[in-house]
Amino acid sequence: MQVQLYVYDLSQGLARAMSAQLIGTQIDAVYHTSLVFEGIEYFFGQGIQTCVAGSTHHGKPMEIIPIGETALPMEVILEYMDSLKQIYTAETYDLFLHNCNNFTNDFAMFLVGKGIPDHITSLPQTVLNTPFGQMLRPYIDGMMRPITQAPTPQPVAPRASTSSASIRPYGMNGSAQSSASALAASTGRVHNVTALRDVERLLQSASDRCAIIFFTSATCGPCKLVYQPYDDLAAEAGEKCVFIKVDFSYAEKAIGHRFPNVRATPTFMTLLRGQERDEWSGADVRQLRSNVQLLLDAAFPPHPHLSRSIPTLLRQSQRPITYAKVPPLEKIVVKMGDVGKDPAVSSIVSFIDARERFGAMEAPLSNLPSFTDFLRRSTTTLPPDLLFTSLDLLRITLTDVRVAGFFAEEHAGASGTPATVSHLLNHVNGLGDKAPYPLRLTTLHLACNLFSSSLFIPHLLSQPLSATLISLLTTALLDGKHPALRASAISLALNLSAANHKIRMNKHSHQATTSKSLSESELEESEQVELLASLLEILGTEGESQEIKKMALVCTGWLTYCAPMEGELRDLWRVMDAKGMVGKVQGKNVEERLLGKEVGGLLE
Repeated sequence: MQVQLYVYDLSQGLARAMSAQLIGTQIDAVYHTSLVFEGIEYFFGQGIQTCVAGSTHHGKPMEIIPIGETALPMEVILEYMDSLKQIYTAETYDLFLHNCNNFTNDFAMFLVGKGIPDHITSLPQTVLNTPFGQMLRPYIDGMMRPITQAPTPQPVAPRASTSSASIRPYGMNGSAQSSASALAASTGRVHNVTALRDVERLLQSASDRCAIIFFTSATCGPCKLVYQPYDDLAAEAGEKCVFIKVDFSYAEKAIGHRFPNVRATPTFMTLLRGQERDEWSGADVRQLRSNVQLLLDAAFPPHPHLSRSIPTLLRQSQRPITYAKVPPLEKIVVKMGDVGKDPAVSSIVSFIDARERFGAMEAPLSNLPSFTDFLRRSTTTLPPDLLFTSLDLLRITLTDVRVAGFFAEEHAGASGTPATVSHLLNHVNGLGDKAPYPLRLTTLHLACNLFSSSLFIPHLLSQPLSATLISLLTTALLDGKHPALRASAISLALNLSAANHKIRMNKHSHQATTSKSLSESELEESEQVELLASLLEILGTEGESQEIKKMALVCTGWLTYCAPMEGELRDLWRVMDAKGMVGKVQGKNVEERLLGKEVGGLLE
């Protein structure tokens, strides 16, 4: 998608004509900017607003600048924009410190990897640097606020695309995407068909799951009682079942020849993996709902774990553990030596300092592309014992949703892997035992902070980042010399297993959508096996702290709950007698003992 920058002059020419007289400095315009792509204009005023491109109350833009192209799917863009809504609210708007140009700059950096022109973002400070600018600030802000925060004349709700090309296909080949796209088009709704070829096409799309056909006619009064319940069941079943409706009043005769036994309406026929399973007549809604549930259970047998009561495990917090403490920044810079004099360092330190002192609203983003360049260079310009300083700056900034979103979608070519984060983690992982302790600890904390943005999750659970994370945390989990490393590693294990657990539960939910199931996948089974083996070793280690054992127990529960009943993961917990290990973990309170009992029950 092509991205354009629309530039407006809120003063309608008055700034150019009168600024030198009023504030003693010549300025060309009071800039208002917005981003435009796919025919929609995005800007900040009364919160984040949208409208048809060019239809704002600001009139015709004074300039339209092409700023680049983005290949990001709309699903990802909208998710990032939602995260910005906690920073860019109507109440936080400030003409000088937190304005439309700050929003446009942040959004542009995410979309195309660069901000908007400096002469636009620096204008407020240029005005404030003059004595009259400071004095007139309240007047100017009050005069401009009704203009900048006016309602949108034609609000437009941008939509996520449902085409297969727009869905992030992590680990999927082309044929899988095509098949998934066909499934998405044929499920979650009722298909009213009149031609036999459409019936056959829909049944083919359900050849690996189930389908139901509702035979009706325009003159059938009882049929109308079932129309809405049938629509509701289709929406509830989602991608699990294809729902077809055939009205004999309009259908071609070939359909009647295809189903010669259907002689009355309403009649229902269910098919399981292409084979006819059941057929009945009558407008009994309860029977319809019951039979559909039996069909879904036959096509997708409920996991035996779902019938277990595990309230203690399920109420454990699944919020990611993050490390947001800010150390003395000046000490970090001093440790870097000459490397710390890089402009990217001073810029990011200023950003962190402003965010800590005044909050995200008064901390505009620094030049993130230059920061990424610095981070990648730091693996060669800083020795291993000082490299932690560079990673610590990234760790701190990742707690800001704008920064996390930028690094999550900073792709390395066609791989879709976040480039800078992948480079740093791979570098530290490659050092192995030679990695200094401070570097290993900082890397684990940085990895935990990646989970603060939902945009990172699909990357973190997919190759190659998933393999790197597993390697880093399992090595640290088994480190017998540094308790702090094990504690940080178990935090990362919790974040990984919680994210994995959520996706697995989505797959078991009747409300899981096709787009979710395509763009989100669990850790590869071999990686889950490696992680579980390390956790079981922690549980079987005498002298390990009770807190770490409890966290390992929770991770074990999330990894095993609803795991495939036949596979490497189950083979592992049987061979290692995981149930026996869990049974030996003596909780110090009732909750921990209940947790151990529930997890042990999953390992049978």
